[in-house]
Amino acid sequence: MDRTTKPQLYDHLGRDYGSYRRPDPRLAAAILAALGDAAPVVNVGAGAGSYEPTDREVLAVEPALAMVRQRAPGTAPVVRASATHLPLRSGSFAAALAVLTVHHWPDRVRGLRELARVARERVVILNHDPLAASFWLVDDYFPEIREIDRGIFPTLVEFESALGPVSVTPLPIPHDCTDGFLGAYWRRPQAYLDPGVRHAISTFARVANVEAGLARLTAEYAPEHRLVRAARALLAEWR
Repeated sequence: MDRTTKPQLYDHLGRDYGSYRRPDPRLAAAILAALGDAAPVVNVGAGAGSYEPTDREVLAVEPALAMVRQRAPGTAPVVRASATHLPLRSGSFAAALAVLTVHHWPDRVRGLRELARVARERVVILNHDPLAASFWLVDDYFPEIREIDRGIFPTLVEFESALGPVSVTPLPIPHDCTDGFLGAYWRRPQAYLDPGVRHAISTFARVANVEAGLARLTAEYAPEHRLVRAARALLAEWR
């Protein structure tokens, strides 16, 4: 089967992606700042087109047909291909962009080297650090995610081995972030109870025992459960 037509994870998960993964303007500003004035740009693992610059020439590379079909009219032209085999000449773009995508690549090192091959000036990557500080959703409800992330997200050492010296800029996630990736709802825990939210977060597709974590999360944050707890507390006071 051809690499460009092989079924992709987001052919299954990404069918309503645009409803929950809307680009956040603050993250977009940080990505544009990192790109500087580099043009043209190739956006690898481009998905539905989030965070693609609109002020310069862009080529999108995306293997999943479900994501390609969600690209809005007027967005950058798209090539269906894998990050590990970019059908592009070396140095043919000033910059390569990869936003929350490296963890989906079948061979991360090869994909990173492909970015470096086609970009003559810079490579800009937005990525989760699997060795970063803990997150309550993982620690208290879905601890399996910690090991999943360590297996799929590249570390700084892996980036440097593929790209050479890199510059790292921490990116704070706003509490009202509109791009619904795993950590976006850190101050809105009840959002994780929405099946649509979870369906737009690829990590949940990898968790073997989602129901156990959901049961604990529901007991803590479902509105009806909070009302029951409040009623019980009032009854206890009256008694």
